[in-house]
Amino acid sequence: MIPRQRSEVAELTGKRALITGASRGIGREIALALAAEGADVAINYYGRDREAGEVREAVEAMGGSCILIKADLSRADCAEIMAASLPEADILVLNASVQFRSSWRDMNERELELQLGCNFLAGLRLVQRYAPNMLERGWGRIVTIGSVQEVKPHPDMLIYSCTKAALRQMALSLAPQFASRGVTVNSVAPGVIATDRNAEALGDHEYAERTRSKIPAGIFGEPADCAGVVKLLCSEAGRYITGQNWHVDGGMSL
Repeated sequence: MIPRQRSEVAELTGKRALITGASRGIGREIALALAAEGADVAINYYGRDREAGEVREAVEAMGGSCILIKADLSRADCAEIMAASLPEADILVLNASVQFRSSWRDMNERELELQLGCNFLAGLRLVQRYAPNMLERGWGRIVTIGSVQEVKPHPDMLIYSCTKAALRQMALSLAPQFASRGVTVNSVAPGVIATDRNAEALGDHEYAERTRSKIPAGIFGEPADCAGVVKLLCSEAGRYITGQNWHVDGGMSL
């Protein structure tokens, strides 16, 4: 793999970015994209030490700064755990999520609590911890990573789709409250992205083709497709964009 290079402009130099769930997939690509623009990145992860270390190495290889923060987002004290390593952030990307496939009849309390805690409550807690300093400084970027399931829920992912919709509603509520103080709040809703999380499901040829047939573009997305939008929203070019939900799904949500 060709090492990523830092942008000559590097307009996010001096900004501190916290990305949750950034040891792989979309979160990893977002972390690398922001680091390439000069941001000092903090990688939250849990249970994937090797992959998180590889992200840090990739950031440092381009001359960037990266710290790793191992924290279980299903815990009520997750925000304070992260704040011990990163007291303040200028950019907050709420990417981490967990999902379980089960019918509405079969889901259990553990699946409910983990998805609600990690996918929604952790995001709210992190906003409560980091947004006040953004508002005080008059600059900040908050991006929630949702899902096409906000509008087209998978029948076996009821709770997951509900938590993603809740995250979007949080962004919609916060955006007008923060706008006059230089802090934007936006959402990105990926469709079917070719990540290792989706590898097993998409490895089933019949399922993959059936899913592809629902995407007007006719292809699956890549993590970089989402990272490019997040980079825009976090840049100066995105300063006048707030409260919006960017569907990165090849038209699947239409």
